[in-house]
Amino acid sequence: MSKILIRGAKVLGGEAQDVLIEGETIAQVAPAIPADDATVVEAEGKILLPGLVDLHTHLREPGREDSETVLTGTRAAASGGFTAVFAMANTFPVADTAGVVEQVWRLGKEHGYCDVQPIGAVTVGLEGKKLAELGAMHDSAAGVTVFSDDGKCVDDAVIMRRALEYVKAFGGVVAQHAQEPRLTEGAQMNEGVVSAELGLGGWPAVAEESIIARDVLLAEHVGSRVHICHLSTAGSVEIVRWAKSRGIDVTAEVTPHHLLLTDELVRTYNPVYKVNPPLRTERDVMALREALADGTIDIVATDHAPHPHEDKDCEWAAAAMGMVGLETALSVVQRTMVETGLLTWEGVADRMSFAPARIGRAEGHGRPVSAGEPANLTLLDPSYRGTVDPAGFASRSRNTPYEGRELPGRVTHTFLRGRATLMDGKLA
Repeated sequence: MSKILIRGAKVLGGEAQDVLIEGETIAQVAPAIPADDATVVEAEGKILLPGLVDLHTHLREPGREDSETVLTGTRAAASGGFTAVFAMANTFPVADTAGVVEQVWRLGKEHGYCDVQPIGAVTVGLEGKKLAELGAMHDSAAGVTVFSDDGKCVDDAVIMRRALEYVKAFGGVVAQHAQEPRLTEGAQMNEGVVSAELGLGGWPAVAEESIIARDVLLAEHVGSRVHICHLSTAGSVEIVRWAKSRGIDVTAEVTPHHLLLTDELVRTYNPVYKVNPPLRTERDVMALREALADGTIDIVATDHAPHPHEDKDCEWAAAAMGMVGLETALSVVQRTMVETGLLTWEGVADRMSFAPARIGRAEGHGRPVSAGEPANLTLLDPSYRGTVDPAGFASRSRNTPYEGRELPGRVTHTFLRGRATLMDGKLA
């Protein structure tokens, strides 16, 4: 049985500890553990976290392998410290049947850089007209627990109600892309001062907030779980906060880019900043940070959305929406939440591992760093400072909004059930 000794790491940012991995399991956590015949990883000054879990990833396979594949996407995940990702359903064909979700799940098993849990579509073909095979996808080998038409909103209230009722039977959750379609026709960016000055079609905050308000009430009515994808406005925060105060079973996520970037960047007309939901205002960014800190927003999720060069290297109006995010997520959270004093590393562990694993029912992930637990671990050097260079990304795509920007922190090691998927910053 292989042994790995992580020496002197600050577990969840606390006191330095040694962590001994034997096989797939954490065998011991103590101030000083003899190395014996273990491979030693020197970790003085580094932060040891449970393996990160991303509840919102686009792996593109099947159908858009020019953007990403399960192999390249999971390599990117391992590079960013993730040991599990939830793959969104907007593939070609759409992941709306047991056959497609099992294909994605098996590809994840085959490649082995992180666990891949497919997300099933809520409606057939993401068309919003007829419920997909929710029960069959749940009962499949993939064991789907999260359902989403992400990229499109389930805007029909009756369909949304039926989906919430259906998943309640097996403890599933519907993850809603909150975008009222009629209010966002032709939208190119956040509706506000900047869109007015640039003459670009605006995506109003109310288009997100109105759907969230409807869906939390529907969840309350049927007694089911609803999860809000990529929440982006101060108003949305207040609705979720109100819903939680009523005891409604709602959870919400924020992306790293919505914690850092604002719609002022759109003045560059660089399509790398085009994303859905759009970058919002500084006021929204500050509200999102505060809500993540106080737990109104439960988790950070990347919404990793890779696109080939030609889909971004074009005029703004023609460009695809989305940004890659797996390899920079933890650095952005360190910059926006830890270095601002809003979250401790223990809080980061909760928002990026414990809580997303709990929401998605990711077995074996989001577990404490203690003896007897699965050795799904991430080691971060928080003192590192470096300029983002997408040429070094493991992802197949390069559409990062952080190119040339200095970000703190670097993931040096990732362990999936005791096996190094990233060692000394290099993929194993």
